[in-house]
Amino acid sequence: MRNMFSYCLNILNITIEQNKFDTSSVTSMSQMFYECYNLNYLDLSSFNTSSVRIMDNMFYNCSSLTELIIDNFNTSSATTMNSMFSNCKKLKKLNISSFQANNVENMEKMFINCSVLSSLNLVNFKNSKVNNTNSMFNGCVMLKSLNLNNFKTPKLKTMSEMFYKYSSLYILNISNINTTLVTNMDYLFDNCNSLISLDLSNFNTSQVTSMNYMFYKCSKLTSLELSNFDTSLVINLVYMFYGCSKLTFLNLSNFNTSLVKNMRGMFYGCSKLTFLNLSNFNTSQVMNMRGMFNGCSKLTFLNLSNFDTSQVIDMRCIFYHCSSLLQLNYPILILHKQRI
Repeated sequence: MRNMFSYCLNILNITIEQNKFDTSSVTSMSQMFYECYNLNYLDLSSFNTSSVRIMDNMFYNCSSLTELIIDNFNTSSATTMNSMFSNCKKLKKLNISSFQANNVENMEKMFINCSVLSSLNLVNFKNSKVNNTNSMFNGCVMLKSLNLNNFKTPKLKTMSEMFYKYSSLYILNISNINTTLVTNMDYLFDNCNSLISLDLSNFNTSQVTSMNYMFYKCSKLTSLELSNFDTSLVINLVYMFYGCSKLTFLNLSNFNTSLVKNMRGMFYGCSKLTFLNLSNFNTSQVMNMRGMFNGCSKLTFLNLSNFDTSQVIDMRCIFYHCSSLLQLNYPILILHKQRI
């Protein structure tokens, strides 16, 4: 049934009668309603999906869909759900309480841009085989809470942009997510600007190589305890805490930055920080520090005497608008190489 109704641009609603459509042996429903962007009602309650393995892009860009009835879906055989509900921009409710995700490997962009969705029941999502959750909830701007207590993700490898632009979210429990194999956390909480607290004490970051924009514009977070973070393989920290304008506490005491090459704008706009301990930072490989402390307007003291800037090419605006800075301990600059 792959692409069965793809690009049926003028269909407004579809109702499939009970016992008139036998789907019991179907294994793929990939892109089944792909780009049916005028479809506003779809009742699939009669579908038997017990054998379906492939569900990627099934309702992709059904952007006018206001009602989708899939309450009885059996997803026990499903292995792919990437972009399944991508761009379903008018869906306010989605009952997927029957969904099981024990065999699903790919959930990338599953709910991306479901921008009016107000709730999601993921109680049966145990995710023991999932390896990709990139952009899974990206743009779900109306979801205020999300219960991921049953997320068991021992095979998860990449989760970049997972909660990107999740701007109404103020509570997020991700204490059970297993990040042992994860290599990319770029944009993970980018623009989660309603999030008031975040407990990452369970995060294992030992395999992560990139944390660019990880907490970008998390503008209501007041504290971040990251002393458990293992950053020994991290290469990029670009704009990691950019725009965390209410952050008053930030613990990076165990950060290993020996491989980091780019720290551009790392603390840009952290305007409430009064203290920052970077005594453990190894910057011997860093090439870019441009705007690193730009807008840290409450910092009065900054000890960077341990900084090795021998490889730095760009440090323009590094202390721009650090208007309260009274004391700065900084190493001798190698001016022939750096752009300051």
